[in-house]
Amino acid sequence: MTNTDSIIQSLQKAKRASKKIALLSDDERSKLVNAIADALTQNMHKILDANTQDCALMNNDNPKKDRLILTNERLNSIADDAKSIASLPDPTRQILLEKTLDNGLKLKKISVPLGVVGIIYESRPNVTVDVAALCLRSGNAVVLRGGSDAEKSNQAIASIIHDVLKVHDLPTEIVTLLPTDRKFVNELLTAEEYIDILIPRGSKQLIDFVRENSRIPTIETGAGVCHTFVDKSAALDKAKNIVINAKISRPSVCNSLDTILVHKDVAEEFLPMITEELSQFKVEIYADHHSYKILSEEKYPHLQKAKEEDYGREFLDYKCSIKIANDLQQALEHIEKYSSKHSEAIIAEDKETVETFLQNVDAASVYSNASTRFTDGGVFGLGAEIGISTQKLHARGPFALEKLVTEKWVVRGDGQIRDANPQINLTI
Repeated sequence: MTNTDSIIQSLQKAKRASKKIALLSDDERSKLVNAIADALTQNMHKILDANTQDCALMNNDNPKKDRLILTNERLNSIADDAKSIASLPDPTRQILLEKTLDNGLKLKKISVPLGVVGIIYESRPNVTVDVAALCLRSGNAVVLRGGSDAEKSNQAIASIIHDVLKVHDLPTEIVTLLPTDRKFVNELLTAEEYIDILIPRGSKQLIDFVRENSRIPTIETGAGVCHTFVDKSAALDKAKNIVINAKISRPSVCNSLDTILVHKDVAEEFLPMITEELSQFKVEIYADHHSYKILSEEKYPHLQKAKEEDYGREFLDYKCSIKIANDLQQALEHIEKYSSKHSEAIIAEDKETVETFLQNVDAASVYSNASTRFTDGGVFGLGAEIGISTQKLHARGPFALEKLVTEKWVVRGDGQIRDANPQINLTI
């Protein structure tokens, strides 16, 4: 694509193609997604070759590299997720409500595909497969705009998906991969005639940019500023394992831990418990005054004094901040101020404290005595996800198959007409 008009032509074709996928039966869509999963494993070498080229251009110190890298194991897992999506119930054509009015009109509210789903995302080629599989299974066309870091990987994956669509006699525009040139982004954001919903997945900067500039209804996903509060009633060995897992198991993803909140009554005992493992991974800690004093005495090697901007940061790296809380209320106030409303956790044995936390924290996922790393569509049994929605309208939490639909009212009559209400002033 070399000119501005070409993206409009692509979007027009995607809009027309959306009618084709919407008309497929449940069985046909399921078979299509399974065929894509099989094609991915059969052509794994093509994807890995392309991914090697992408990875060679990214610095090894870049925390995004872990999200970019594909391996045999990861590709097999991605294909398995696609098969899981294929096995899920069709979210469309579901009867949500059915009734007959007094005048004989028969009303039925049913679930239908959204139409064309637009996705803007960064260095995660697995998203290309997850989103395509979810959209196809739910009868939607999809327009993908991935990042330049994963350009060759995404092109290889899209090419394989297109081959499967051709075999099934379907237009390849059902899955449209746009160029990564930034000059097309604003045009995509204002293409409300062709795109029905837009979902940014990536950094806070990306999500903010899309929300502020899009004329298309937008679902916010991805940005996670996640806290774990270790209460004074916590079993500290349990708390240690959860905090370490949430921070170091995969720090570059949105459900990883960013801020450790610790009750003042257990801070001096708990913080030394986590230093050895955090130090092994060279986790850089931004500590408030109290925790800085404790960790300095422990001679923690990667320690800095926290600034205001270190709270509310999504680190996506081997970094975190620590804040000592005087009590549960102060911890709740800190979370309310700095949370992105993604995933929040409390470690506590006191049942009243746990319930107070779970009821008062406003987030898509709230946890007691477990790692925030579980916030994931696949883990939640949803097959996969487009992202984690942090807003409240339409969907919240893992944005997965069952949310890629909207509603339609079907009304059947036999000549009924509506009488004008004489009490209404029709000139107003």
